[in-house]
Amino acid sequence: MSAQPSTAAPLLYPAPYVTISLAATITGLTEKAIRRKIEEGKWLEGREYRRSPDGGIFISLKGFTQWVEKATV
Repeated sequence: MSAQPSTAAPLLYPAPYVTISLAATITGLTEKAIRRKIEEGKWLEGREYRRSPDGGIFISLKGFTQWVEKATV
């Protein structure tokens, strides 16, 4: 019997915090829009984003989801 190649797609689980660049890809927001929300205080540190020990900004996917879900329709 010959081995069949796997046809299953690999499962990817994003980290709970991602870079602004990856967050833009995942959320559909632009990097500029994400940075503006942080600068204007619409997103709060510890809720929608965190800073790494070296000062980098990482977006919380959970925080983003909660932010979207609390938006009024």
